[in-house]
Amino acid sequence: MASSGTGPRRVTIDDVARTAGVSRQTVSRALNDKGEIGDATKQRVLDAATALGYRPSRFARGLVRQDTNSVGLVIPDLLNPFFTEVAAAALDAARARGWHVVVYDTGDRMEEERGTLEVIASQVDAVVGYLSHPEEEIAKLTRGLPVVLIDREHRAERFSAIRIDGEEGVHAAIRYLVESGHRRIGMLDHAGRSEPSIRHEWFAGAMAACGLDAGPVSRADQSVQGGENALEELLAAHPDVTAVFTFNDIIAIGALRAARRLGRQVPKDLAVIGFDGLRLGELVEPPLTTVALDTPSLGALAVEQAARLLTGSGLLSPHELVVTAELRRRASA
Repeated sequence: MASSGTGPRRVTIDDVARTAGVSRQTVSRALNDKGEIGDATKQRVLDAATALGYRPSRFARGLVRQDTNSVGLVIPDLLNPFFTEVAAAALDAARARGWHVVVYDTGDRMEEERGTLEVIASQVDAVVGYLSHPEEEIAKLTRGLPVVLIDREHRAERFSAIRIDGEEGVHAAIRYLVESGHRRIGMLDHAGRSEPSIRHEWFAGAMAACGLDAGPVSRADQSVQGGENALEELLAAHPDVTAVFTFNDIIAIGALRAARRLGRQVPKDLAVIGFDGLRLGELVEPPLTTVALDTPSLGALAVEQAARLLTGSGLLSPHELVVTAELRRRASA
């Protein structure tokens, strides 16, 4: 993201008119297959529009017709309560603007994400959500649409992104565990990636800041069962571990279940800290200590930035597009 706050520039009807050497009105007539222009001129306009990647803006037409404008919300797994909370916040923000939202669940599969983007490129005015494809591929698939990525670092200036910065919250969590007497602290990381997650980097940095070596790690699917399996694996290999930090709250809830089955009392024998701040964490027993995000801000900021991209108004700055996290102490640690 450019530090100046400038964002992606969408190809406009004026760009097509300049390239084709005609007026805006002529471009409009050609694209809408109206008469009053010659075949050669029409073809020149269509060729220019294709070369520039221009697609008529449903949003702009809606300003005139008062149509409902649409945003495509791409979520990797609606069965995960975290993504459900993000989606709910985005829906609320869009509803307040009178927008229609089309929600797509990709099942966290790359091929499904590609198919989703191919479908929605001609159906919505902007795309917001979680996308895993390389940015150049997203650019091709979205064909000039404004795109706001959630929880992703990005490099292409034509995109905007909402970034999660949980480093301070994770450091606070590890300090709290160390101050409570824990020295053997493990982590249940996300198993869906070949490399350690950014949350593991924060964990390792926090351990180092406390003068400790990074603790043992077990990889977990993002599910309750995944958390159960990962904790069992971790404790089987490292029975001296007395505390675990987990990639997210769902994995942590699985860890709580596994600890109970293994006869470990939480937090007496094993402290458990999650990450996300799900409302569900208040309902489990014991209630889950977590590094909590302002989850509604993720969805709301994405919709707000999409609106600014569409209207050309002042974009939110990179500093405003960061959602931080803080330690929320409950009974599990």
